Amino acid sequence: MRNLPVPGVFAPRWQKKLQAFADDHRGIAAVEFAMIAIPFFLLIFGLLEVSVLFIMSSVLEHAANEASRQIRTGQFQQAGHTDPSAQFRANIESELFGLLDGSKVKIDVRTFDSFGNTTGNDSQGDSSALAFDTTNGALDDSGFKMNAGAQNQIVVIRVFYEWELMIPGLSAPLQNMTGTAKPTRLIQSTVAFRNEPFGS
Repeated sequence: MRNLPVPGVFAPRWQKKLQAFADDHRGIAAVEFAMIAIPFFLLIFGLLEVSVLFIMSSVLEHAANEASRQIRTGQFQQAGHTDPSAQFRANIESELFGLLDGSKVKIDVRTFDSFGNTTGNDSQGDSSALAFDTTNGALDDSGFKMNAGAQNQIVVIRVFYEWELMIPGLSAPLQNMTGTAKPTRLIQSTVAFRNEPFGS
């Protein structure tokens, strides 16, 4: 019986070891950072993705506004371009600051009889509704037009760009197109105006 350990004798030793372990603060910063690293990086990369997307949307909006000015004043129509669609695309591309690929820009320029009808059929009777290809989830631009209109006509310019998101998985909530190789968001800029009386 005398060889059995007495709890009262060993308790102070364990208490000292546990107290020394609790008082040891080495590596506490690394442990704390490991606990918050995942939400911290999710927040940083999420803010980065949203910020870049906002900048690209603003660049596209700027390009559409600047290029449409030539149509509104009649300068574009009176220039007599052999390929108006290619020329207008070049005008937009020159305002993208090299941040967006001009060859990926999709443009639809139509005239309408009234501002209240800009979501319906255009002045030629064709539907102006967006068309998405249900087989691959891509924007179908086969029905897009390039009609700059004459003086005093109402013109609506729509410019589209399929922006590939940078961070797969994390950017899933921002994705609005399906069937693409990478997560993609369709950004759009719309400019509506009445042409000035630029004719003779």
